[in-house]
Amino acid sequence: MAEPGALDYRSAGVDLDAAERVVEGLKSLVAATRDEHTLSALGQFGGLYAVPGNVANPVLVSSTDSVGTKVKVAFMSGRHETVGQDLVNHCVDDILVQGARPLFFLDYIGCGSMDELVVPRVVSGVATACKENRCALLGGETAEMPDLYDKDEYDLAGFIVGIVERDKVLDGSRVRAGDVLIGLGSTGIHTSGYTLARKIVFEAMGLSIDGDFPESGRSVADVLLDVHRSYLPVLSNALDAGLVRGLAHITGGGIPGNLPRTLGSDLGAVIDLASWEVPNVFQVLEEGGGVDRDEMLRVFNMGVGMIVVVAPEDVDGVLEGLIQSDTPAWVMGDVEAGEGVRWA
Repeated sequence: MAEPGALDYRSAGVDLDAAERVVEGLKSLVAATRDEHTLSALGQFGGLYAVPGNVANPVLVSSTDSVGTKVKVAFMSGRHETVGQDLVNHCVDDILVQGARPLFFLDYIGCGSMDELVVPRVVSGVATACKENRCALLGGETAEMPDLYDKDEYDLAGFIVGIVERDKVLDGSRVRAGDVLIGLGSTGIHTSGYTLARKIVFEAMGLSIDGDFPESGRSVADVLLDVHRSYLPVLSNALDAGLVRGLAHITGGGIPGNLPRTLGSDLGAVIDLASWEVPNVFQVLEEGGGVDRDEMLRVFNMGVGMIVVVAPEDVDGVLEGLIQSDTPAWVMGDVEAGEGVRWA
């Protein structure tokens, strides 16, 4: 028996019993994402996954990311399921840019307290998106750190590994001057720019989390928590057919910060800003914060979640497939000799 006044982990702020109960409760969520290549169960020191044998010359593609301060909106609203979906979809899109399909995913949650109601809700969103993207949730880590986080706060990060045939890797080498840029619509802010968005919405505009978001017919929480779109389902056919020469996931840095990363050397792009209508959420942020348009384009996706680079002769076929999938898609510009992004 402990001496009176003796310290233990719980008195220091870490509840091991709660952690064990949380992990036990997560096992069914994780198990639902398993596939025939998953060789381990939750709770082992490492996750085991067999490389599929249907890829002749496999290249593994990995990435890691977070949802940034979008978690702050989750805290404010008490809605915790969707940030897990955001995390997976963001990572899936990041490796899709190089032509890869996801194999497995790992998540990391750092929190101030092991809330037995909140943590499973976060992970349920991760598991939902993993199933939707046919990606095994292989494991993860939940760390209770009361000295680093407030009691009701957490941070969220994810790690993904995917696979692509060596001769189908998208690395910019296939892109040519004269290629056409097709924009794919975003569902909203996605996961980048939330520090500025929150400052505008809650400080400059004085809106409340449950209040109405202007000109939307929806609440602030609804608009700010719209789930990051996964473009894997709508681009798989075009990728399989070899019609995609390049992809750019429009995240932090906007179009000018992300499109050049996929074009290769000595190539730039010209973008027709009149080719799409900027969604209401970005118009409200721009006006509400008095933000310069160039800054908006550098911070937010402005309604463009992914840009597809295709040869001119393949535009109609790719567009037809995208439109049939109910994904907003349009021609938004061209690749040209030079560097960077030029607005037209």
